[in-house]
Amino acid sequence: MNARILAINILARVRATDAYLNVVLDTVLSETPPKDPRDAALVTELTYGATRRQLALDYAITRFADRKLDALEDKVLAALRVGAYQLFHTRVPARAAVAETVQALKDVGLARAAGFVNAILRKLSELPSPPLPSQKDPVEYLSVRESHPRWLVERWIRQFGRERAEAMLVANNLPPAVVIRANSAKVTRDALLAQLKDVGVEARATEASPVGIVLPPVGRVEDVYGYAEGLWQVQDEAAQLVGVYGAIPESARVLDACAAPGGKACHQAETHDVVAVDLHANKLRKIEAEAHRLGLSGRLKAYAHDASEPFPEGWGEFHALVVDAPCSGLGTLRRHPELRYRRKEEDVARLATLQRRILENCQEAVPAGGLLVYAVCTPEPQEGQDQVDMFLRSHPEWTAEPPVLPGLKLPLAQAWLRTLPGPEGYDGFFAARLRKLY
Repeated sequence: MNARILAINILARVRATDAYLNVVLDTVLSETPPKDPRDAALVTELTYGATRRQLALDYAITRFADRKLDALEDKVLAALRVGAYQLFHTRVPARAAVAETVQALKDVGLARAAGFVNAILRKLSELPSPPLPSQKDPVEYLSVRESHPRWLVERWIRQFGRERAEAMLVANNLPPAVVIRANSAKVTRDALLAQLKDVGVEARATEASPVGIVLPPVGRVEDVYGYAEGLWQVQDEAAQLVGVYGAIPESARVLDACAAPGGKACHQAETHDVVAVDLHANKLRKIEAEAHRLGLSGRLKAYAHDASEPFPEGWGEFHALVVDAPCSGLGTLRRHPELRYRRKEEDVARLATLQRRILENCQEAVPAGGLLVYAVCTPEPQEGQDQVDMFLRSHPEWTAEPPVLPGLKLPLAQAWLRTLPGPEGYDGFFAARLRKLY
C-alpha cells in the first residue's frame, strides 16, 4: 500500500477509536511496512501534519463542502485532510496531491466519494494560501492558524501573555527532535556521543540535561546504534530534567507511583532500587521490557496498583517517591497532537482533583526526612505550582527543597522546575522537590 492509503487508514482509525496517533502509526507501519523507507517518512509527515494542522485544514475544507464535516465517513474526512495538508504544507505538486489522494480514496473502497473529494481539493488547490479568519478576533485567528482549540488559546494568553502563548502554539506544530538519555548504568553520555560519531551518527549533547543526546533525523529508532545494546532510552529533555532535578540520593529506595510509560522509573533504576507502580497492569509489560533491554531488571520491580490508595506494607519502606501524576498532557501536544482536540477545559480541574488525591496518599508513604518529587507534563499552574502551593499550605511538615547541583543550569521558576513549549525545544513540564521534615 502506498503512503496516502496508509495515511488515510491511520487517520480514520484514530478518529473512529480515539486511539493515540503514535500507537496506531507504529502498529500500521509494523504490520504493513512500506518497501521504501521514504514512504514511511511520508506516512508519518502526512498523519502528524494533518493532525497538527487539523483546525486550519477543516476551516479551509468547510468553505467548499456542502455538508458538515462531522457527518462525513472517517476515511473521506481523512482523505480531505491528507489532500489539503499536501496542498498547503508540502512541496508535492498540486495536481499530484489531488490526483493521488483521490486515487488512494478509491483504493480504500470509497470510489463513490471520489468526486466529492476531488471537487473540494481542486478548489483548495486554486487558493494562493490557506484561508484564515480575520485578525480582528486575534484569539480566533490564532486558534485556526495554529490549530488549537479556542479555550486553550484564551487560557494560555491569559496565563503566559500573547507573545509566549503564540510561541507555545507555534512550537506545538513543529516535529520534535528525537532525544535520548544515556543509560548511566552502562555508559557515560560523552562515551556514547563518541560511539555514535564513530558509526556516523551526528548527534549532539542536550543543553540542560547532563545525560541527554539529540539525534539527527533517523528512521526507526530501534535501528540506531546502541538501542539493541541498551545503551540509551528515548526520553524528551524536559522529562530527563525531572529525574536530574529530583537529585535522589543513590542510597535511597524509590517508589515511582505513576510509572507508565517508564522513562522516569528506568532513569531512577540506573542508580536506585525502584518499585514502579501503575494503575493499568497492561502498561507494566512495556516498563518491564524496557528495564530488561536496558539491563535494569535487577533494580526494578513493577506492580499494578492505584496510587490514590494506600500501598501494601509488604513492599517495605521507601526513602523517596516520584509522583508523575496523571495530567492533562498539554505540555506534550507536539508529540500527541490529537490530544488538543480531545481535551476540554473542565478536564484540568477534574485532573487536579485526582492529582490531589494521589499526592495526599503518596505523602503518607514517605518517612520523616524522605523526599517526594511531584511532576506533571503540562504547563497548567492548576496542575503544577498551584497544586503544590495548596499542598504545602495544608502540610506544615513538608517543605520545598530545590536541589543543589553545582555546574548545572536547570530551567527553574523559584524552587520549581518548569519548562514550556517554545523555541527552547522542550515539552511543557512542572516538577517540585519536597522534603518531609517530621
